[in-house]
Amino acid sequence: MKRSTNQRTLNMKKQLLFLTIVLVSVSHFSFGQRYATSLGLRMGSNDFSRTIGFTGKQRIMSHLTMEGILQTDFDRNTTVHVLMARHRPIISKRLNYYYGGGLSTGREESFVKDRETKEIIHTYGNATMGIDFIGGIELTVANTVFSLDYKPNVNLAGREEFFRGQVGISARTVLVKSKEQDKKWRKKKRAKRKKNQDTFGDKFRNTFQFNSK
Repeated sequence: MKRSTNQRTLNMKKQLLFLTIVLVSVSHFSFGQRYATSLGLRMGSNDFSRTIGFTGKQRIMSHLTMEGILQTDFDRNTTVHVLMARHRPIISKRLNYYYGGGLSTGREESFVKDRETKEIIHTYGNATMGIDFIGGIELTVANTVFSLDYKPNVNLAGREEFFRGQVGISARTVLVKSKEQDKKWRKKKRAKRKKNQDTFGDKFRNTFQFNSK
């Protein structure tokens, strides 16, 4: 009985050690896959058009990014979007979900309903402006970031439809890794602290030199 208990305890310790090693390895691997700056292509789809365009993401804080999207269907819809998103890890930092919002502008088609004639008037070239929301998941593998997102848009001006939603798929190349960015941030902080560290003796000497002139 005692031997069986000791064996179970030993097995539990082995499993715990194995789990710890796996978690540490995953965390180390995922940290190396995080990005600071990435640039690539995005394909979007909704009920009105299929678009393709450029997307770029820049990390501005630890878990906060700015994204710019330029997309077009090469026909009646071309839009520009600026978004800010908050990122949260799922299991590891290389797989995360994000959510946020921003603004958009561009030239879009619109469908106006004429209630008297019961006709739908199709117009294009409308200068539009709206508010975007976005939510999605992304996976960083090696030097590439793959994203799947849903981006609803609320129209403020220029379009008859108040709401349009778009599903997007993105593939971006990592240009600057987070480790490099973190290193630069730490260097700037150290330089700032060093600049702000002014001893009493330095202040006294500076005052004395100023008064002696």
